Amino acid sequence: MNKVIMMGRLTRDPEVRYSQGSSSTAVGRFSIAVDRRFKREGQPDADFFNCTTFGRQAEFVEKYLKKGTKVVISGSVQNDNYTDKDGNQRYSVQIICDDIEFAESKNAQGGGQDYRNDGGFSGNYSNNSKPAVTADSGDGFMNSPTGIEDELPFT
Repeated sequence: MNKVIMMGRLTRDPEVRYSQGSSSTAVGRFSIAVDRRFKREGQPDADFFNCTTFGRQAEFVEKYLKKGTKVVISGSVQNDNYTDKDGNQRYSVQIICDDIEFAESKNAQGGGQDYRNDGGFSGNYSNNSKPAVTADSGDGFMNSPTGIEDELPFT
């Protein structure tokens, strides 16, 4: 079985190209930085992975993802080995993405509305109508936003 699930931030804006032929297909490429769970002194804090996606998902990536966006991806690992022009064997790995989801809201990134993977919007708030979160209650938790009770489905 070849299955991988990762959460990380895009290290650059995605690049999308279209294949040649009668039915061109979008091919999206981007890279993500995945924080290491355990950090050792002198070792890197994150690992970097090249990711590839195809078709409508590639078009979604081009439209909604940008450098710094936090995403969760699932897919498979594929070797991308080749011999360079000097005859040296080069080894690399890429992630072929089956699913891509946002790992945080656009508001958490300092933007506007939250986007869903199907191109719609989530949330019922405009930027100005969100309830205000009150200060720390002293026990390490934030107080509930005022007026949120009307929005909760389980009260």
